[in-house]
Amino acid sequence: MIRFWRQLRWQIIGAQMLVVIVGVVTLSFAASALLERTVPPDQFIAVQATVIQALALAAVAATIAGLTTSILLVQAILRSLRSLAYSSQRIAAGRYDERVAVPASDELRVVAESFNQMAAALEQIEQHRITMIGNVAHELRTPLAGIEGYLEGLIDGVMPAETDTFLEMKQEVRRLRRLVDDLQTLSRVEAGQITLTFTTFDINEVIRRVIAQIQPQVLDGCLQVICESAEQPLLTRADPDRVAQILLNLLGNAVRYTPEGGCIIIRSAMVDEQVQVKVEDTGIGIAPEHLPYIFERFYRADPSRARTSGGSGIGLTIARHLAWAMGGDISAASAGVGKGSTFTLTLPRG
Repeated sequence: MIRFWRQLRWQIIGAQMLVVIVGVVTLSFAASALLERTVPPDQFIAVQATVIQALALAAVAATIAGLTTSILLVQAILRSLRSLAYSSQRIAAGRYDERVAVPASDELRVVAESFNQMAAALEQIEQHRITMIGNVAHELRTPLAGIEGYLEGLIDGVMPAETDTFLEMKQEVRRLRRLVDDLQTLSRVEAGQITLTFTTFDINEVIRRVIAQIQPQVLDGCLQVICESAEQPLLTRADPDRVAQILLNLLGNAVRYTPEGGCIIIRSAMVDEQVQVKVEDTGIGIAPEHLPYIFERFYRADPSRARTSGGSGIGLTIARHLAWAMGGDISAASAGVGKGSTFTLTLPRG
């Protein structure tokens, strides 16, 4: 019996019938009290019989109406719930393209639309996972193919067993190791397993340290770096080493994608109670259709760009997750191809 009443259909029907019973009983007592005060004694029995007949007819009609509406309501609700249950089972089995029909009821429509949004998000995540596996395989294949080529050349005697050959092989191993390290860092950052040491510090000091660290690359590229920062300290509360890592990535990309004679400007300021650092360059720029995806794993605006010049493709992803972990964010903007780009790092005020 308890299991019987756990079913939603019987709960709704029972609730409707309870309303009918309470209504009929209440009307009966109210009618009896009214009749005793208003009807003469010689007419009381006749009038009472008429009222009872009317109440009985009303009870039958209310019962039929209640049962009919309850059944229709139960069918509509259970149909949507069964559809959700069936679709959720298919999604659990890996069918991420599954969607449910959106009913007319406002409440059920909200549930169905939310379910479809969740299914679409899961489908996108699965697509990203598949794409990432392919990208990782491609990234690993490049240095492995180079190492294999050198080994085959050494075995066949085509390449001499000299220091230069082994140095080239070591370079490929370094590329492979760097990719694996980046993947491990990304995995830890996305899982929230990275250790952060929060302190209050002047971000301008970190900017100057990062500029000095990247100066050799600037000189090799014949570039100009301009630092425009406030004279007074600009305090933020974050992990200074991780902030330096983010800025090194942003500046490294700016140097990599800015042609000779170009200029890179670093600006720091307090904006809306947040510390903001902008890295602007006069480089190749970013097309509008690529901007929404620039922080995705292994994404490259130019797929044909060589791996050696384009990096591993996950530096910006790591940088953004680090910024999120410190309560900040990174955004990208560009006026178009050939018009440079701007990356903005925001961090909490110290």
